[in-house]
Amino acid sequence: MSTSDSTSTAGTGSTPSIVEHWIGGAPTPGTSTRRGPVWNPATGERQAEVVLGTPTDVDLAVQTAAKAFAGWQEVSVSKRAKILFAFRELVNSHVDDLARLVTAEHGKVLSDARGEVLRGLEVVEFACGIPQLLKGEFSEQVSSGVDAYSFRQPLGVVAGITPFNFPVMVPMWMFPIAIACGNTFVLKPSERDPSASRLIAELWQQAGLPDGVFNVVQGDKEAVDALLEHPDVAAVSFVGSTPIAKYVHQNAAKTGKRVQALGGAKNHAVVLPDADLDFAADHITAAAYGSAGQRCMAISAVVAVGAAGDALVEKLRERAATVKVGPGADDTAEMGPVVTPQARDRVVAAVERGTAEGAKLVVDGRGLRVDGHDGGFFVGPNLLDQVTPAMSVYQEEIFGPVLVVLRAETLAEAIAVVNANPYGNGTAVFTNSGEVARTFQRQVTVGMIGINVPIPVPMAFYSFGGWKDSLFGDRHVHGPEGVGFYTRGKAVTARWPHVEHVSDAAFHFPTSG
Repeated sequence: MSTSDSTSTAGTGSTPSIVEHWIGGAPTPGTSTRRGPVWNPATGERQAEVVLGTPTDVDLAVQTAAKAFAGWQEVSVSKRAKILFAFRELVNSHVDDLARLVTAEHGKVLSDARGEVLRGLEVVEFACGIPQLLKGEFSEQVSSGVDAYSFRQPLGVVAGITPFNFPVMVPMWMFPIAIACGNTFVLKPSERDPSASRLIAELWQQAGLPDGVFNVVQGDKEAVDALLEHPDVAAVSFVGSTPIAKYVHQNAAKTGKRVQALGGAKNHAVVLPDADLDFAADHITAAAYGSAGQRCMAISAVVAVGAAGDALVEKLRERAATVKVGPGADDTAEMGPVVTPQARDRVVAAVERGTAEGAKLVVDGRGLRVDGHDGGFFVGPNLLDQVTPAMSVYQEEIFGPVLVVLRAETLAEAIAVVNANPYGNGTAVFTNSGEVARTFQRQVTVGMIGINVPIPVPMAFYSFGGWKDSLFGDRHVHGPEGVGFYTRGKAVTARWPHVEHVSDAAFHFPTSG
């Protein structure tokens, strides 16, 4: 059944559709009899089923991609760019279709889903510049009569393993650049919201991408392990939790693959007394509870410095208490449900542990009910004050609408809190002091920093990635580092000695003499 069929039946109570693989330019049912549920988080209904691929399915996708690579790597960079431009136009004309799929299966509000698609589209636009991005270097006369030059070539078949929280944007961090560089791609999306990947595959085909260059294998750990172990997969890109990122890095690297594995986060917002507290509270609230906190760049911990503490907590309380929670399709909703009932239960349990450990529960989002959606996986915003670094509610990546507040007396103490955390994905500082901001950005051991910007996701022409337990591997995704990850360099040193040629050309009729 096509993706459009999946969209039309979602949440209507009709027979759940089946989301299949996409291999070699066509929907493929695969060999597995296993199926996974695809929920509508706003209603709690099982709206679709996704096939869960086997090693045989993975092998078919990889071999199909390997066969396509032989031709794709020979396609000129200008022709690749034309296909990318066509794909960009098709995605741009289907933003709402992709957003509706994301909302139906993930639960995030439509405006947030549209924003996700548009941010992914920025990487496609970056990849459209591949003729410029793949330009090599040339040095004339490095020695007498000798020139030197370098260029980059694709790796072969590369794979992407992506999470549920951004089913459009995160895959687009990977495959536009990989394909533009001349590789072929196998995507293993999250089984929780698989339909967007199928529509993306159809759009690639409409853009003129040769069959087999982009493939989708649906599945769970069985499919992941098959990709990590497959000898014909040259590189793996992963985004997800830190334990799984470590697993992916270790198991892919030991088979000789190039790996970039992005893990979890505990992103801090440090708020100084000189900051505009209303501005800070507005932006922290949105960064903490947007997408129900299911973002690897969400603000989940605030470090209030000195006199900022009590006033900031009160402002955060006022705003958290008024966040409009509802189904993602409701245009008035600011926050939707979490993705599964297990995710909801995990959030509730984390809040209960925090209060048991001594944190002060300022806003309680447990037990939230949304009219007409009693079966939905809803949990409201939670705000806890007086949290310490020793508490589990601070140490764990909860991945839900839970914001904790810690206190520090000085900027140095606040930076020490950030640096002691094992994660190093993103952080932000709110201040009106340039000196404070410069000190902060130089001293924190974090990969992405915002100054009065709560979610410092870099633009597509920079690269995205954290430090410490937030990244395993030495390359960040997209931007210049993405091009470097999906290619390898060659350096050539060339000499063309002078050769005398004697011409024996003549205008007379040739004879045997």
